[in-house]
Amino acid sequence: MNHQEKPPGENLTELIEFVLLGFADMPHLQWFLFGLFLIIYIIILMSNGTIFVITKMDPALQSPMYFFLANFSFLEICYVSATLPRLLMNLGTQRKRISLAACATQMCFVFVFAVTECLLLAVMAYDRYVAICNPLQYPLAMNHRVCIQLVTCAWTIGIPVQIGQTCQIFSLPFCGSNIINHFFCDIFPMPKLACGDIFVNEMLVYTVAVLFGMVPFLLILGSYSKIISIILKLPSATSRAKAFSTCLSHLMVVVLFFGSAIITYLRPNTRHSEGNKVLSLFYTILTPLFNPIIYSLRNKDVIMALRKLLLTVIFKLKI
Repeated sequence: MNHQEKPPGENLTELIEFVLLGFADMPHLQWFLFGLFLIIYIIILMSNGTIFVITKMDPALQSPMYFFLANFSFLEICYVSATLPRLLMNLGTQRKRISLAACATQMCFVFVFAVTECLLLAVMAYDRYVAICNPLQYPLAMNHRVCIQLVTCAWTIGIPVQIGQTCQIFSLPFCGSNIINHFFCDIFPMPKLACGDIFVNEMLVYTVAVLFGMVPFLLILGSYSKIISIILKLPSATSRAKAFSTCLSHLMVVVLFFGSAIITYLRPNTRHSEGNKVLSLFYTILTPLFNPIIYSLRNKDVIMALRKLLLTVIFKLKI
């Protein structure tokens, strides 16, 4: 078990702050990375914000699928805001220290949003499953009240679990090295900075990761196995293509988010901090960045709504 052990006679000073190394191994690229991540952050805020607005305002987008998409876009804004502002501050000021309380708060928010994303992607897969496999029951099965309940569960289920897990991890005595080779307070490196036996803590971390990561992923795979079997039985190629197109955008986001997260956290050896740091960029930053692009470029309704919004803005500016 990888944990800090100190010689019996050595004085131990409990840590009150940590150092987030971020991308300190690239000193000549600090301002380039600052500019790059700032542009990415602005694009994420604007693009996901636009998706959220048009799905709320456009009458053609008032369906369960777009209701879930609006929540997903808002979640992406929250998710990326839990990591990127701190990363930008560290790159801009070169002050990489973070207090114990700020580190715990960041970790809690990051993984509350991560759990919400896993569950919301599962909910969106279920919506597609009902729409394609039981189209006649769809209006009743996915009425507005059911949609609200599903989204509320996705947003709230992970909160008590992650608060409890964060409290448990940060109740450990931290001593010795205070360096975190990451750009945010990740849940796996933190116990390794603690003194004493962390076996129980690591097992709980893996249990939560499997429960809220792998279970939703398996539910998504189950939903899409049913969806694909139904689509392949459709009589016309046009019907099959249309059914596939309604699912493809969601599938692309699922592969990007779950693929990078599974490789990062559930592979046999998760101790390579450099590799984990790079992989973490995929599910914390690239998924929120690509989400609006994937959904808008492959969805005619979203493109039409964007055009109407753009024309409305241009018309008002001319006035």
